[in-house]
Amino acid sequence: MQFDFATIAGLIIGITVVVLAILSGSDVMIFFNIPGALIVFGGTFAATLIKFPLTGIFVSIPIGIRAAFTVQKEKPRDYIRQAIQLVKRARKNGIQTIEKNNLKNPFFKKGVQLCADGRDLDYIRKILTQEMAMAIQREEVGGKIFRAIGDAAPAFGMFGTIVGLIQMLANMSDPSTIGPAMAVALLTTLYGVLVANLIALPIADKLESKSSEDKALRSLIIECVFQIQQMQNPTAMLEILEPHLPEKQRGGSGGSDGYTAGRDAKKRR
Repeated sequence: MQFDFATIAGLIIGITVVVLAILSGSDVMIFFNIPGALIVFGGTFAATLIKFPLTGIFVSIPIGIRAAFTVQKEKPRDYIRQAIQLVKRARKNGIQTIEKNNLKNPFFKKGVQLCADGRDLDYIRKILTQEMAMAIQREEVGGKIFRAIGDAAPAFGMFGTIVGLIQMLANMSDPSTIGPAMAVALLTTLYGVLVANLIALPIADKLESKSSEDKALRSLIIECVFQIQQMQNPTAMLEILEPHLPEKQRGGSGGSDGYTAGRDAKKRR
């Protein structure tokens, strides 16, 4: 895993723009209001607790944050190269010899271990598909939680503004207090909009995208494991696995690991 610099850069740029906009026109302290912040953050948290189980929130949010701020270091074609290397070793020295490997992806490593243990194809399919479904579900729940936060924060911001306006209108005897009171009332809307549109909703959208990518990647890994378990011919294995890649990623590189070698053999036929 490595950091997703797009997410980090987006947050930094967004926060910088907001801070510069605040500093350019007035005293920064007028943008801090503890009651307004309590209404937005407390109300949003309460609504999220009502929508989702407590255990789901504390399990899925860390998973969602990790998925949003990290990206897979290895690419799909890397898994195909690794699978071809392992199947060559299995065909030459036996399936048990692939137990020792340098795979970094725990899902792929588990599948290869099942092959080395001599498990049949149906058992491997059951274990890996179940694990994939659970992992995808946790990521999807994380995305739903962040989307719920994005929906609730502006609503509670508007609620805080309405409360502030009611309090202001109830005390109209001193006209000099109307301006400051209006500013405080509008701060809750500001808080809600920032939480929703700068943090919660963008992270929810990124998690949705990452979940789709992770599902496709895990499907490729499962197919790699199936081919290893059957000790498939490397050339036929390449023909089976390559359609899982985007068009521009097909063709691979690195002939020393067998990937390009398989393509060359396919072209010569």
